[in-house]
Amino acid sequence: MEHLGVPDVPDVAPAALVRLPDGTIKQVSPLTGTVVWTVPGRAHRPFAAPAGERNLLGRARDRYCAFCPDRPLDVPPEKARLVLGADGAPTVLRDVPAEQLKGTVAELRRIPNLFEILAPGYWRANHGYQVPAELVARATAYTATPQGRDHVLAILRRRLPADGLTEQEWAATPEETRLERGVDLFAGTHDVVVARRHFVDGAVYDDELAGSGTLTPDEHHRYVAFTAQAAAELYAAQPYARYVAVFQNWLRPAGASFDHLHKQLVAIDEHGPRGEQILARERSRPGVFNLVVDHAVANRLVVAENERAVAVAGVGHRYPSLEVYSTSDRHLPWEHTDDEVRAVSDLLHALHAATGTAVPTNEEWQHRPPDVDVPMPWHIVLKWRVSTLAGFEGGTKINVNTLDPFTLRDRVVAALVPLRDAGAVEPMRVGDECTGRRGRLRYVR
Repeated sequence: MEHLGVPDVPDVAPAALVRLPDGTIKQVSPLTGTVVWTVPGRAHRPFAAPAGERNLLGRARDRYCAFCPDRPLDVPPEKARLVLGADGAPTVLRDVPAEQLKGTVAELRRIPNLFEILAPGYWRANHGYQVPAELVARATAYTATPQGRDHVLAILRRRLPADGLTEQEWAATPEETRLERGVDLFAGTHDVVVARRHFVDGAVYDDELAGSGTLTPDEHHRYVAFTAQAAAELYAAQPYARYVAVFQNWLRPAGASFDHLHKQLVAIDEHGPRGEQILARERSRPGVFNLVVDHAVANRLVVAENERAVAVAGVGHRYPSLEVYSTSDRHLPWEHTDDEVRAVSDLLHALHAATGTAVPTNEEWQHRPPDVDVPMPWHIVLKWRVSTLAGFEGGTKINVNTLDPFTLRDRVVAALVPLRDAGAVEPMRVGDECTGRRGRLRYVR
């Protein structure tokens, strides 16, 4: 068998990639220990989601789902929206009253998740959280108008099953008490960042979806920067949060409720097992992320790079995965300069464009938890959800992956070159054009 590694990264290379005589590739994640096998002959399977019935859109394009712009009252009251001025400059509007929601065109909206993973009641019961006076005042101001009050009451009624209430109990509840419950809609820390389009401009059919890769590079940069700022605000809003998970589910096989582009942010009161694993790995071997990227360089797994970020085909993931690393010395996304955020955004946007909108994906952000001093670079993993975990994986903890990192890298590089040449993605070095520099991550001070 062939061990695919280099002598100067001994902790990562020997076990990370092994090619057997028949071509089977065995991987072990250098960060989490996840075991993955890729068997020859499976990499040429189609990865796009099965095509469904194709329907004409007609006039439904802006009312297709609850996230569409013509249905602003189908979701809880907005926290913020990003709009563009006549000169194209972005402005963030906050706490827009219900009566004014259609007064501007929101390129991005930040709204509470209707069915939160951790609702305000969780934080109250387990941590003694109390809703700050300014949030109570915001809820009071919003519901002081007839449309705002009707909006909040309608959303609360949709939440009855999640809140454990029956229609009869709701009918017997005084409106004043209902509105007191409505304060929680303004105090939650599970948010959704929703992009404007459900379909690409000029779409005729309902399968012409607008995904991350169909945005322009400028639009995608605003999307990433707006999300990073939302994460910072969730940490500030929930004093008991130890981590804010940021992720994007694209298409229903990847866990999306709507095929409308959106990211989610969830404040939680622990780092999570994966976070703890990575922190422990970094403690035991400082600079381990540089070893990971260096290993990608040594094995020709670098997909693309620019001056402030690098993208590689990941090793040891349950699904074929691409990783984007910021090369900044800053750890938290919202502390990066705008140029550093743009660099990460441009590579991530390019990977989405190369993947295409027909492939179900998860986009997972990783950053150093603010309450620890162990360094960690901001990085994002883009997973292609092209297989289904089953009994074999559950029983053996060996994940059978349909696409090895080498084939994944070659597929994406081949797709990126024409996209770059056509100007659909920003200029960047692709594949063998990349510099091959070692130790380029500067997160370890």
